[in-house]
Amino acid sequence: MTETVHNDYEVSSEGAVRHWEIPYARLADVTPTPTNAAQVTGLLDGHQLTGTILTIDAGTSVAVIDFTASMVYRHDVRNVLTYAGAEATWGPINIGDPVYYDDGATMVAQFIQLSTSPAPTGGGANTLFGFVVPADPTDVFPKGAALIAGTYRCAVMQLGAGAA
Repeated sequence: MTETVHNDYEVSSEGAVRHWEIPYARLADVTPTPTNAAQVTGLLDGHQLTGTILTIDAGTSVAVIDFTASMVYRHDVRNVLTYAGAEATWGPINIGDPVYYDDGATMVAQFIQLSTSPAPTGGGANTLFGFVVPADPTDVFPKGAALIAGTYRCAVMQLGAGAA
């Protein structure tokens, strides 16, 4: 049988774009802000759906979140590695480093939800949000240093929905 490419379907080089409306009540941060990271609450620590907030509608209390796998957004990332009641250790952030949606109650700034720590302050697991990638050819790495706390603007390729 001859293989043929049919012209009666659509294809895209970027893959499926996944934007969904999520009620504020289902988000880890119930006061969402556009451009921030978001986590949909779930049953198992470390296995929640995450994405980037595109828009909010305060009237209906829903946020439109981009859950597209491999989409890259710039986010503020805290370089904390471990907690011991409060932040205990820090390390430099480099290309390919995992970034987590941090459930830690001691996050330094109210709007920083992402860190390099796989575990929050109270134990359990933070959800893997994505990985650090270069924002452009001039992006400098590493960001930060060992033993020095800091927050850095990083390009993060999010896992989104549909990622294994």
